[in-house]
Amino acid sequence: MRMERLSQDKIRIFLTFDDLTERGIQKEDMWREIPKVHELFSEMMDQAYNELGFDASGPLAVEVFAMPAQGMVVIVTRGKLERDSDSATEEEEEVYEMEVTLEQSEAIIYRFRDIEDAIGAAKTLVGHVTDEGSMYRYQNQWILCFDPAGMESSGYHAVIAVLAEYGEATSITPAVLEEYGKLIIATNAVKVLAENFAD
Repeated sequence: MRMERLSQDKIRIFLTFDDLTERGIQKEDMWREIPKVHELFSEMMDQAYNELGFDASGPLAVEVFAMPAQGMVVIVTRGKLERDSDSATEEEEEVYEMEVTLEQSEAIIYRFRDIEDAIGAAKTLVGHVTDEGSMYRYQNQWILCFDPAGMESSGYHAVIAVLAEYGEATSITPAVLEEYGKLIIATNAVKVLAENFAD
């Protein structure tokens, strides 16, 4: 479980499928109101407080993005709570007020510390697995993003295997990349990288 602070009132938590499996939670369970999911959420909020100093009291907006190759991304935004001092003590034991939104992202997104790793991945993929993909620059890292629609299952797993060898899965969503990232190569990024950076 990894987490990062996005702003004073917003954090992002990245859950791998191993994180879920260890707690006996299936991906589909994140859509359901069950005790195991509440326990996981409480654990996440405790860790967020310990690691980031994020106080999760009051109303929270929780967005869950499911990414099949990488796991789950949970974005928690703290709302403003109006309360008077008399009732504060009574409400200390309150359960989080959560408004949960769920989205499914099929995109395969991996980040690379330097361009050489991205080129290495592209050279391994080109011609055999896929020539496609988009490349972004985001927070001083190179990001390759693939839409698996139309990919066969074997190709899908092959792409992930190669990308995992050179880079690491990231919890960034396509929407974040489009809004905050810089688009470097819009289409056929694998082909462009492999052909323009030949040995």
